[in-house]
Amino acid sequence: MVRKFVYGEPFDTDAVTVSFPAEEGRPAYGSVSTERGFCFSYCMDADDIVFGLGEANRGINKRGWRFVSDCTDDPEHTEEKVSLYGAHNFIVVSGKETFGLFVDYPAALTFDIGYTQQDMLYISCDHADLNLYVISGDSPYDIVKQFRRIIGQSYIPPKFAFGFGQSRWGYKTPEDFERVAQGYRENHLPLDMIYMDIDYMDSYKDFTVSSEFEDFSDFVQRMKEQHIRLIPIIDAGVKIEEGYDVYEEGVKNRYFCQREDGTDFVAAVWPGDTHFPDVLDPEARKWFGDKYRFLTDQGIEGFWNDMNEPAIFYSSEGLAEAKDMARRFAKTGNGRWDGNDESAAGVWQLGDKLKSLANSPSDYARFYHNINGKKVRHDRVHNLYGFNMTRAAGEAFDRIDPDRRFLMFSRSSYIGMHRYGGVWTGDNRSWWQHILLNLKMMPSLNMCGFLYTGADLGGFGADTTRDLVLRHTALGIFTPLMRNHSALGTRDQECYQFEQTEDFRHLLGVRYRLLPYLYSEYMKAALTDDMYFKPLAFVYPEDKMAVRVEDQLILGNEIMIAPVYEQNAIGRYVYLPEEMIFVKFMPDGSLSQKILERGVHYVEIALNEAPLFIRSGKCIPVAGAAEYVDAVDKEHLELVGYEGAEYVLYDDDGVHKDYDMEKNCRILKK
Repeated sequence: MVRKFVYGEPFDTDAVTVSFPAEEGRPAYGSVSTERGFCFSYCMDADDIVFGLGEANRGINKRGWRFVSDCTDDPEHTEEKVSLYGAHNFIVVSGKETFGLFVDYPAALTFDIGYTQQDMLYISCDHADLNLYVISGDSPYDIVKQFRRIIGQSYIPPKFAFGFGQSRWGYKTPEDFERVAQGYRENHLPLDMIYMDIDYMDSYKDFTVSSEFEDFSDFVQRMKEQHIRLIPIIDAGVKIEEGYDVYEEGVKNRYFCQREDGTDFVAAVWPGDTHFPDVLDPEARKWFGDKYRFLTDQGIEGFWNDMNEPAIFYSSEGLAEAKDMARRFAKTGNGRWDGNDESAAGVWQLGDKLKSLANSPSDYARFYHNINGKKVRHDRVHNLYGFNMTRAAGEAFDRIDPDRRFLMFSRSSYIGMHRYGGVWTGDNRSWWQHILLNLKMMPSLNMCGFLYTGADLGGFGADTTRDLVLRHTALGIFTPLMRNHSALGTRDQECYQFEQTEDFRHLLGVRYRLLPYLYSEYMKAALTDDMYFKPLAFVYPEDKMAVRVEDQLILGNEIMIAPVYEQNAIGRYVYLPEEMIFVKFMPDGSLSQKILERGVHYVEIALNEAPLFIRSGKCIPVAGAAEYVDAVDKEHLELVGYEGAEYVLYDDDGVHKDYDMEKNCRILKK
């Protein structure tokens, strides 16, 4: 059961799509104080587990740390970080009492889950203006499904988006993209997409193409003839440049975020000085969304939205403050570390000011949105920007071609954006620990409606290694968004850059062999408000060991995955809550199958093997090898698993929006 409690004057975020009357009195769990902002407090039992928070650091169980929902451009995903790119304010407490909480509040919100005091949960924010949804149910899984039903159906991408994509910051010219396509096709490495980072643009201007592309639409078509889609990036900042139509239209029509005095706010990002489209204003959102037509008219069928926290390198105001401090420091030569001398600046004070130029809270308080004729300061609604930038695109796609699906995913997000696009988990690193972090984020994101998710395979920042790319790819086989992406200046990590290319060919090939199953499970989860990835705790709630497992996941209803995430490991320990068939896709194309009893097992998994576990009494469809999605043979499927098992296969044309479950499902029997 869902109950809604209203505090103060909440901002309408559009996260929830179902109307609820406001309840009188207090929530059935914990206590609420509104004396100084808002604070929910609850005393946790020693065995309570806390699930949720979507894209957040640390584990599936969020106990023992502090998390701040405050969309942040931070590429250092280290253990102490409290904020990442998303703000997903939904948790489920499971234990002595089991209940869910969704705090619909678009500004910075702190979840202190046993950090300040080990047995206490505190949820707090500066202003007591929010909607609190309290959900009771039979189990954490039941509560999640209730929540999913009130926030609307998850985004459904086109089927080609379930293929493998290659990306790198630094591809600039047609020859760069052709070289990547050639590297994959000549080595028979499966590929469906090549992503275009910021260098495809003219001077980093949104909705432009570099002069390197003489006929962009022809280039897009030539790539499609190789069964490869180009997926360009769109950033939040619009370059300030006379003669640039997007800039001039935005200024003329007052479509950009403004300072308190009514002038357009200026922030520096990749193009230099930019303005931010006021995507919280419906009129400006429609205008910006319609700009995607520039690229869709040239054959583009997918996009990724970036820098939309929105990221700020610096503002003119912040830069002026830093320059003033630097002048005072240079004039006085004060080496004091603390800067307590008001006439001077301390060395550490100056250093902190320079480091804090980017993404400064002061800057987020300097500009405003026009919402129904009312000025709303950005920091009061900060977490909605990425959501509404992606919403701008999603709404525009429905105008551009209402029957066609477009690929769309974003870096920044808030619950509600899951209806318009997916997310990737941002600028990870080529660190082994980030394979495990990738795994742990998946069910938490699914809880919040984000099903089309994935990480940059091989790591975005830092230099990768061949074994890391192979192990991360073995996990990426199962994530709906499967993309290898790396940063400018790092080691090349396209799959053909390494020795023994056949190992990469095999692992990528497993993705395509499993695609009928993975696509089917995704579609069923999206259409029934279910989860694609689940923690073992949701499937085996009575198993005390299973509820604590954090490095294995249930995918759909038939399989369990348990990737290897340690360097030099030749295998790993797994816990099986029930009998399962341990399946390995072998490099020669064969399948190794072994029944394992319930319990703990050590399983050997080579770098070029792809493992999964089929649950007792289940089976899954497996196709033959293919090099792109359209080549997957869906009619001749092998059923792998237990004899006599049945599987309900969902399939459709992967292009349009005919999601009739009855028409698109058929039963396969082993």
